[in-house]
Amino acid sequence: MAERGAAGRARGIAGTWPPRGAAQAGGFAPSSFKAWPAFLEKLRAWVRAEAGASRLVPWVPVGFGTGIALYFSADHEPVLAVASATAIGLCLAAVLLRRRKIFPAAVLIASLAAGFATATWKTALIAHSVLSKPAYSVSLSGFVEARDIRERTDRFVLRVTKVDGPRLQTRLERVRLSVRKGTAPAVGSFVEFKARLQPPLAPMRPGSYDFSRDLFFQGIGASGFVTGAIKTVAPPVEGGLFLRYAAVMQDMRDAIDARIRTTLEGDKRAIATALLTGRRDAITTPVNDAMFISGLGHVLSISGYHMAVVAGVVFFVVRALLALIPALTVSCPIKKWAAAFALAAAAFYLLLSGAEVATQRSFYMTAVVLIAVIVDRRAVTIRTLALAAMIVLVLSPEALVHPSFQMLVHPAFR
Repeated sequence: MAERGAAGRARGIAGTWPPRGAAQAGGFAPSSFKAWPAFLEKLRAWVRAEAGASRLVPWVPVGFGTGIALYFSADHEPVLAVASATAIGLCLAAVLLRRRKIFPAAVLIASLAAGFATATWKTALIAHSVLSKPAYSVSLSGFVEARDIRERTDRFVLRVTKVDGPRLQTRLERVRLSVRKGTAPAVGSFVEFKARLQPPLAPMRPGSYDFSRDLFFQGIGASGFVTGAIKTVAPPVEGGLFLRYAAVMQDMRDAIDARIRTTLEGDKRAIATALLTGRRDAITTPVNDAMFISGLGHVLSISGYHMAVVAGVVFFVVRALLALIPALTVSCPIKKWAAAFALAAAAFYLLLSGAEVATQRSFYMTAVVLIAVIVDRRAVTIRTLALAAMIVLVLSPEALVHPSFQMLVHPAFR
């Protein structure tokens, strides 16, 4: 629009929509004092509806997650005994108040305290030393627990049995190290070498993602680079059952990867390997860039989509094959059998893919749905999702601040 200036010239101004004077002051809440009683009554009706039969359960993981968020926003580490005693007391109070009108509020407060206490307990359970400053020429020896084949370099996680370095006072339990491509030692082997260690990467700016938190909950106290030759020697002690399991699964992944590489070629081979074993090192740079530019980069990371595809395909194939036998169709619960086969297939896929944190959360979600089918419950409901979210948060409270969990749960709860 335009206005007349002092000299008679047209002067342009920015207009608004709706026009000036048409927009009412205030937002969602009523601005008039007389309207507040009706507004408050509407809020009470909403609260009563949410506290009705079968509607309180989905709010429990919300309160539980809020407690975890309060823990991660605390200025200092809470006292475990105080947090646990408070959570237990509030949970008992909620049980005693189950026939009172304030029961919904008591449940939410108790779930909040339980989430706070669970995060505190998980941190105390895995507490370990973390390197505070860089260390050079550090002599390390230990067992290789995991190996990650990457595009340019390889990485492996070392369970440290002996560490020695100049002015190094920290007793590290696990470290993650990078080596030249193709030189990572085998999982389960006992190795010795020298390395340069760095503290876990801190947030790049205030409020940004904290990678050191992920490493802490993985039990890793430092990262770095191998600076010398890696020597494989006889272990002084047994590595344990978990290390033997990790070695067997890594050998299986390597065998599947080798078979795929001999059958397929080019990017088809690379994508098939990534979807089955989690190895993405063979994907060419143009294809990798195209996937991320188009917003499909997450497809290469094994998570909920892949777990649902594997479980769904196994479920429908097994059920279809069993339906071909009339005797089984009439006398046996073939749907439950198919769900059990799908659950076993999802568990195997979890182990085969390396059981990354995002894959574990996806497996919990899938397992809850399949178990609901087995026990004759509705499989896809908001209560099922709430139960799966609770399982994830109880086992891994740190998942709340991870993007994959937020992308998995937030769309269903919003």
